[in-house]
Amino acid sequence: FVSFSAVVSGVKEIKAVMEDAGRAQGRGMKTLLFVDEIHRFNRAQQDAFLPYVESGAIVLVGATTENPSFELNGALLSRLRVVTLAALTVPELEGVLRRALADERGLAGRVEAVEDALGWLARFADGDARRALNALETAAEHAGPGGTVTEELLSGLFARKVPLFDK
Repeated sequence: FVSFSAVVSGVKEIKAVMEDAGRAQGRGMKTLLFVDEIHRFNRAQQDAFLPYVESGAIVLVGATTENPSFELNGALLSRLRVVTLAALTVPELEGVLRRALADERGLAGRVEAVEDALGWLARFADGDARRALNALETAAEHAGPGGTVTEELLSGLFARKVPLFDK
């Protein structure tokens, strides 16, 4: 398993991983390659994956927030299976927020939230757990240690919802 981000990786890293994958294939092994923000690679960089995907040396998993039909080159896209992740429901997001409030690696003991505030945050997040957690963290900072996140606090902090736009 190899993972890297297209934001910080370039041709040199791609070539090194592909060479390692080719050697591993010679030993009867496959490489699972995870590329975050795969849409950031240009067409030539994406082409570098083709022979390794075709030969089976790598199993390529790419993550993107963009439409792969527009951001990945056709040759690579034709060799991949596109899986679209659905937005989380309000109850699912409320669960994510509750876990963040209970987890000692999260906000446990630092802040509390009233139930209505969790529902408000879940609706505000439009199905996006990262957006919900970022908003909760911002509210927790404003509530202060031992404070409580309320709908009133959230309404003041996030008075205007930023619309989601795509290209």
